[in-house]
Order: sequence, then C-alpha cells, then structure tokens
Amino acid sequence: MFYEVEIKDHIRVPPIKFGEFVEESVLKSLVDKFEGYVSEDLGFVIGVSTVEKIGEGVVIHGDGAAHYETTFKVLTFRPELQEVVIGKISDITDFGAFMEIGPIDGMIHIGQTMDDFVSLNNNTLQGKESKKVLKINDICRARIIAVSYKDPTNPKIGLTMRQNKMGNLKWLDEETKKVKSKK
Repeated sequence: MFYEVEIKDHIRVPPIKFGEFVEESVLKSLVDKFEGYVSEDLGFVIGVSTVEKIGEGVVIHGDGAAHYETTFKVLTFRPELQEVVIGKISDITDFGAFMEIGPIDGMIHIGQTMDDFVSLNNNTLQGKESKKVLKINDICRARIIAVSYKDPTNPKIGLTMRQNKMGNLKWLDEETKKVKSKK
C-alpha cells in the first residue's frame, strides 16, 4: 500500500551547499538521504513530497555542516500481508516468476502460480491440464503472503496467485466470459 508519512529528523547540509537557499539545500539533502531508503517501519521510500518545517541551523563542532531539525513528508510503498496487488511479470525462472509491484519485484514460487502442475517451456510457465500460460509482461493480480526485511539491502516479497480471483488478468477475463455464457 502507498502512504504519505510525516517524519521529523535532523538533516545535515554540507558546507558546499551554504550558498543555496536553506529550503533548497535542505530539500536536496532530504532527497539524497531518503529517496530509495528501505526499512521495515517505512517500507520503500519513493520520494520526498513536501518540507513542512525547517528549524534553526546548528553547526556541530568538528563537522562544519549545518544541521536542521526538519519536519517533512515522504511517499512510501509498504507491502502488507494479505494485500492484493496488480503488477506486470518481469521475469520467469525455473523456480517461479517475478512481478513488479511498485518499486520492488515480488516473487511467485512456481507452485503458487496456478492450481495445476506447472512446467517451464520457452521462458513461459505452462499449466499441464489447464493449458494456462504465464509469460513476461503479463498483467496479474496476486496476494502478498510474505514480507521480509531480514536483509534491508534486499527485501523479499512473496506472492501467490492460487486463490480465487487471482492470476493473469487474461485468465480471469476468460473465466468471467465462460460463466456469463453459461447463464
């Protein structure tokens, strides 16, 4: 889920930026520090949206930089367990598929792609009985079943498409058409 979060932090502005307006140099320092930042509390910081308040600058002995207590807002993507997401398949491997969901790819284990025996053929995943095919660039709906920040530099998101109304949107459209034609 995407959020806008308000944060209060001390922001370091290096002496090289002293010739700029304070607001501009603080914003640049915020962008440098927070864009792309990943944590379990915030999730994935996408960008700084606004600077709400900048306090008085303080120079710390031995540093030379100015430090400003700043209140600001960031846009974040924080994946939540059981959340339903829509994304594009970005890669197919022998153990499953990767799906772009916001600023990160989630992994769908081969056994979680469909209710069928699944095999890898020509960079696609194919169901033995259903004949369903999953390939790169397919748009799919999945549910988040695991979120791990164990390694903050490489967080992991686990997805499943083996639940009702989950999977490749083409499959879901075909199923809806079949149900409507039977009525």
